[in-house]
Amino acid sequence: MTEPVWGPVHRDIVDLLADHPADVPAVVDHLTKLQDLLVRLPPLEESCPLADFNKLYLTITSSVLDGLYDDRFVDPVFLSRLDVEFAARYFDAMRMWTDSSPGTPKAWSCLFERMRGPDARPLPSAAAGVNAHINFDLPFALVTTFDHLESEPVDGSDQHHDYLEINNIFADKIPGLRRGYLERWQLLIDMLNGDIDDWYQGELVEYTRDVAWRNAQKIWRCRHDPDARECERTRLDDNAAALGRLLLSPLGAFLQ
Repeated sequence: MTEPVWGPVHRDIVDLLADHPADVPAVVDHLTKLQDLLVRLPPLEESCPLADFNKLYLTITSSVLDGLYDDRFVDPVFLSRLDVEFAARYFDAMRMWTDSSPGTPKAWSCLFERMRGPDARPLPSAAAGVNAHINFDLPFALVTTFDHLESEPVDGSDQHHDYLEINNIFADKIPGLRRGYLERWQLLIDMLNGDIDDWYQGELVEYTRDVAWRNAQKIWRCRHDPDARECERTRLDDNAAALGRLLLSPLGAFLQ
C-alpha cells in the first residue's frame, strides 16, 4: 500500500487545502496551520524542506497583514487581492501534488520531491520555495489580480508603488530569517561577512520581483491568446524548475 503523500498528517493537510482563503487574515491563518502540520512530518536528517519555505512565507505575509492594518499601502484593495491570488497558487500546487496530478508545476515539484529525501538543508529549501513562488507564481497572480480589478500593470502606478513596498518588507525580515536557517559554523562566516550577505539577498529579491513584474506585463499583453499564454507558462515553469534544482543541489547549497 502506498504511503500517503503527507504521511501521518495527510488527512489534515487535505482538509486544510480544501478551503480557499478569501482575505489576507485567512491566508495567514492557513499558513500558520500548515506550518504546524508540516513540522509534524517524519523528520529527515535536517528538517522538512517545505516547512522551511512555509516559515519564511508566513513571516512575510504576516508583515504584509500588519502593513495593511497600519495603512502602509496606497491601494490596500490591490495588495490584499494580490496576496490572496499569490497564496492560492501555492496552495493549488500543493493540492495538485497531493492528487499526483501531472499538472503540478515543475517549479514546485522539485521541492516537493525532497519531502522524502535526499535531505535538503533549510536555507536552500527556503530559497527554492521563494524561487518557485516569485519566478513562476507571482507573474500569473499579478495578471489575475489586475484582471479581477479591471486595471493593468503600469509602471509608476499606485499598485506598482505598493508592489515595490513589499521589497522593503523583505529587506527588513531577510537578515533574521536567513540567520535562522544557518548552522553554527555558517553563522561565524556570516558574522565575518558583516552586512554583505544581507545586502546581496535584498538586492536579489528586488531584482527577482522586478523580473516577475516585467513577466506579468508580458503575460498581460497576450492574456487573451491561450497559446501565447501557455507558452509563457511553460517558459517560466521550466526556468524556475531549472533554478530550483540548482538551489537544491550540493553546489547550490554550498554557494548559499
